[in-house]
Amino acid sequence: MEKKLKVANIGMKFGMCHVEGALSYEGAEIAAICDCDEENLRFAGERYNIPEEKRFTDYNDIVNNKDIDIVTVAVPDQLHKKISCDMLRAGKHVLCEKPLALTREDVKEIIEVSRESGCKFMVGQICRYTPAFEKAKEIIEAGTLGEVYFIESEYAHDYMKLVDNWRADPLRHGVIGGGCHAVDLIRWLVGDPEEVFAYGMHKLLPQVPYDDATIAIMKFGENVAGKVFVSTGCKRDYTMRTCIYGTKGTLICDNTSPTMTLFTTDSEGVVNEKPEIIEVEVNNHNAVKEFEVFANAVLNGKDVLTDAVEGAKTVEVCLSIVESSKTGKIVKPDYNF
Repeated sequence: MEKKLKVANIGMKFGMCHVEGALSYEGAEIAAICDCDEENLRFAGERYNIPEEKRFTDYNDIVNNKDIDIVTVAVPDQLHKKISCDMLRAGKHVLCEKPLALTREDVKEIIEVSRESGCKFMVGQICRYTPAFEKAKEIIEAGTLGEVYFIESEYAHDYMKLVDNWRADPLRHGVIGGGCHAVDLIRWLVGDPEEVFAYGMHKLLPQVPYDDATIAIMKFGENVAGKVFVSTGCKRDYTMRTCIYGTKGTLICDNTSPTMTLFTTDSEGVVNEKPEIIEVEVNNHNAVKEFEVFANAVLNGKDVLTDAVEGAKTVEVCLSIVESSKTGKIVKPDYNF
């Protein structure tokens, strides 16, 4: 029997999904779980039958464990750079939650360290593994919509009961911390925006110092535009509703519905009377597939599509949106990393 990948999971609040991802992969086993909160650690350990000798409150115990191959990092965004770089320097492959980091300086350091380490590094841009969005990518690439001329996505998520110290950090603007999902999604579907312009509003979350609603308009190239709406205080259910408009059709989908709607046209370019309703699996945090993709890249020496540079580009667009909303000026993202 081939040796299994030994996996350590850091962060047992949100990161339990990564434990499940590793447990579902036949070629991996959990070697350690880690959380500075002993109650979170105990709860996860008991839930997944992980013995106490594999539970740690200090992530340096994982850094110093030479047997561990892969580490998943699901801690507050402010800690992504430090822990990820420490793991990479220790020779471990890293799957880090989104966003990659909160500043341009931090994303550049992660890129540099990942290159120097020779280890695989993956940013958890989970929308790329959401069934509806995977299907949207397939439909676009098949040419069903014709040429895309406009795309819009939103990150609508009420943080009223979620705001804590790390989410209230001014660096952790809602666009960067949550809106990065929608930004990364449209980057994946139509490419990198050349320019962004944004407006911000602050009416819903008085406990945070940053705008709780932002609308960003983007220019992608010749005759292609986009929009991202981020609201971390909206009074509705969570959604990432996404609309893609092409010269031959329109697609409407999201990450929480079992169907998506496809409008197509006839030979004369007139929209067909009845749209096609496409059934899809609802899985808005497909950590099982995410881990599978990463583990396969590690085992087979393949490139990781959402590597540190790809994660940095998404952060760069988010930072440009925040900058534009503050200055009232068009911002051109800099993708040179």
